[in-house]
Amino acid sequence: MQINRVRKAVIPAAGFGTRLFPATKAVKKELFPIIDRDGRAKPVILMIVAEAVSAGIAEVGIVVQPGDRQIFEDFFKTPPKPELFAKLSPQNQEYSRYLQDLGQRITILTQQEQEGYGHAVFCAREWVNNEPFLLLLGDHIYAADGEKSCSRQLLEIYEQVGQSVVGLTVMPAEIIHKAGCVTGFWQESGAILSVTQLCEKPDLEYARSHLHMEGMAADRFLGIFGIYVLNSQIFNILEEHIGHNVREKGEFQLTSCLDQLRQEQGMTGYLVKGQYFDTGMPEFYRQTMIDFLNL
Repeated sequence: MQINRVRKAVIPAAGFGTRLFPATKAVKKELFPIIDRDGRAKPVILMIVAEAVSAGIAEVGIVVQPGDRQIFEDFFKTPPKPELFAKLSPQNQEYSRYLQDLGQRITILTQQEQEGYGHAVFCAREWVNNEPFLLLLGDHIYAADGEKSCSRQLLEIYEQVGQSVVGLTVMPAEIIHKAGCVTGFWQESGAILSVTQLCEKPDLEYARSHLHMEGMAADRFLGIFGIYVLNSQIFNILEEHIGHNVREKGEFQLTSCLDQLRQEQGMTGYLVKGQYFDTGMPEFYRQTMIDFLNL
């Protein structure tokens, strides 16, 4: 079986950031700073792009609102003015050159109307061009437990199984209603899963009845980690949902389309050896600032 190499990554970054208002009235949530372990203050989007590149991705497409295109173009593709560049330390001058090199890998895509996460992914269809692709959330950053990045782990599983892969993490009951959740049966205990259902933000009663995995502690579930490797068939399913105006809570969502992709092609879950950090809500962003440096 020949497996197409995954060359491209998609990062949806077109939301309004309402949960971080009023800060997001001034700064896009994807540009909120995180102090990385090298001591640099980096915008969230840069850390996500670096995560993709660390996995061997050649091209990154960032989906943004039309009015935000210039902000992202400027950050990744426009060098500092000479008078600012001259004031940077030699180390930061070198890092500035790294950013320009990184910008050559990046394409800024647009979502004309904010119609949900699934719709934002669909906006990358022409750019992806029938290839399998890596998908990362625009407000999560990731830290692997070892040298192999979280995204690289998923890509290797994709190369092994030849079907779409969803990254998973063990999630406590108190936050399962804020995340996607999956169930299935283990192919490799505690690592690789044949997915039999994906559910977006289930209530706890439903999760206990339908989504609990045998062998896991009570009120612990398999939540979606925020990284996927998807076959391009997902775009056909998204197009069908958009064409028939199939909305959930007023928007075109991704999880129900993923579940349809699972039914049509099968799907593998992988328990990522690492942690994700959600920067999309005030309490989680604050905790990320504390925890990320202490890994």
